[in-house]
Amino acid sequence: MKVGFGSDHAAVELKAALMAHMEEKGYECVDFGADSPSEKLDYPIPGRRVAEAIRRGEIDKGVLVCGTGVGISLAANKVPGIRAGVCSDTFTARMIAEHNNCQILAMGARVVGPGLALEICDAFFSSSFQGGRHARRVDMLTQIEQDYGYADAPVR
Repeated sequence: MKVGFGSDHAAVELKAALMAHMEEKGYECVDFGADSPSEKLDYPIPGRRVAEAIRRGEIDKGVLVCGTGVGISLAANKVPGIRAGVCSDTFTARMIAEHNNCQILAMGARVVGPGLALEICDAFFSSSFQGGRHARRVDMLTQIEQDYGYADAPVR
């Protein structure tokens, strides 16, 4: 699986730790974020880059990190068909994969420490969409996008 990683300048170190962890597990990692804390990169830029790479089929899933995880996930969620969820615990990470079919996990470097972030990442990537009643709800999210003119919204 090919995973895109994005971060702003506040989360460069956490992004690097997450990428190293995932590479050790055999994932192919692509970096779409800041290279150093001194490189001021606004969170909407890497959030959009990762989300658009998923839409284009260049990567399968994404991991986004900024100070809180919120801003970068908001940027990703503006891309039609993308579902990014912010997590600060392993339960939520499993649920965004199993129930919401999120393609992107977002975390806050100022919210979770590196150890917990690795556990959250593992929970997300070891879970898969359960479908069933959850598929109907994900379809409802897609319908909202289509109602607002994003006819090409579906991304599976």
